[in-house]
Amino acid sequence: MCLCEKCTKTCGVVFLIVGILFLLKDFGIWDFWNINWWTAVFLILGLGAFCSTGCPECKALHKKK
Repeated sequence: MCLCEKCTKTCGVVFLIVGILFLLKDFGIWDFWNINWWTAVFLILGLGAFCSTGCPECKALHKKK
């Protein structure tokens, strides 16, 4: 998966937020959804791949390959 800098930063921020949410769930501070961590990872990766198809910079990177 080849993403531009903007999309890479956005996915990184989303991963950080979801990671913090699951950390809070593990500590018993906040019980938000009853989903597994790997389900959240697959959803984030799928969303990132779907969104990168509409990004002009990501499209340009794919054409260079």
